[in-house]
Amino acid sequence: MNRIKEVLEEKGIKQIWLAEQLGKSYNMVNSYVQNRRQPSIECLYDIAEILKVSAKELLVEDE
Repeated sequence: MNRIKEVLEEKGIKQIWLAEQLGKSYNMVNSYVQNRRQPSIECLYDIAEILKVSAKELLVEDE
């Protein structure tokens, strides 16, 4: 599980913009945001860098 959706909403960033920055399709980014797929570790770090957050902030801890 990830918090990409929450971080995008907090920062007022659209999924399509993130997709353009990553060089990935909107559908792929949307599947990350909806937690249907999880990004690779490399992609997670790329997303964190683009959003100016730590990769840890994009992850949900298991309780």
